[in-house]
Amino acid sequence: MIISIASGKGGTGKTTIATNLAFSLKADAVLLDCDVEAPNSHLFLNPKFEKTETVYTPVPEIDFEKCTLCGKCAEICRFNSIAVLPEKVLTFPELCHSCGGCFEVCPENAVSEAKRELGTIGSGYCGDIFFVNGRIRVGEAMAPPLIKKVKSYIDKRKINIIDAPPGTSCPVMTAMKNTDFVLLVTEPTPFGLHDLTLAVEAVKVLNIPCGLVINRADMGDSRVKDYAEDNNIPILMEIPFDRKIAEIYSRGELIVSAMPKFKEKFVELYHSIAEIVKRSKKGCAN
Repeated sequence: MIISIASGKGGTGKTTIATNLAFSLKADAVLLDCDVEAPNSHLFLNPKFEKTETVYTPVPEIDFEKCTLCGKCAEICRFNSIAVLPEKVLTFPELCHSCGGCFEVCPENAVSEAKRELGTIGSGYCGDIFFVNGRIRVGEAMAPPLIKKVKSYIDKRKINIIDAPPGTSCPVMTAMKNTDFVLLVTEPTPFGLHDLTLAVEAVKVLNIPCGLVINRADMGDSRVKDYAEDNNIPILMEIPFDRKIAEIYSRGELIVSAMPKFKEKFVELYHSIAEIVKRSKKGCAN
């Protein structure tokens, strides 16, 4: 099973839920931190990294001995990463989206493949939990290819928990795509509700079942719960606004370690998700 944990905005407790859920399931879990611009799941799990790899994406390089300055490579590029001048061709690797069109249309085979660094991926273990995270290179704008590489570590024999980036942009959609369930973490505030509605619409586009965790549930008002009820979105867990929990978080500790009673709640959360996924797949089969 693949569960992506997302949120319409940052700071709702998405990583808290992801790390505590993984730790509660332990040997059955794989945690994939796809928040590549600001990965921090490792701060709570302290994994021992066994492998680090650099991830690249292909970009064009021009062979000027073959190039006839026909301009077809620049014509096909929608991101202006190639400019054909009267006597020269300029490439701008940072603008390239690696679509490969320039390689295909060049009649002289003058466009060859160079590479641009996207970032790094680290993998290792926190006890029995297999842990993977991505870290984008400073200045790099394209997170989706790196996120896809992190997701290549999915182990279909286990419960894969994806810590998605916050928001509803392309990186978030890439992290959520082709998962079995999206667990949205929100808070009962006007900002929380506004961004939750955007996140729910994004999940609907992907046609993936979803549910809610409401963090700091006893603050704010009831509008998030009313929205969930009106849209038939199950509230699978509520975490109170508790100073002790905030202190645990500030020390980089796990709730389920410092407050063992919460471990059962996170295990119940997983079973609720598994039941929804089971019903959803049964419905599709029918």
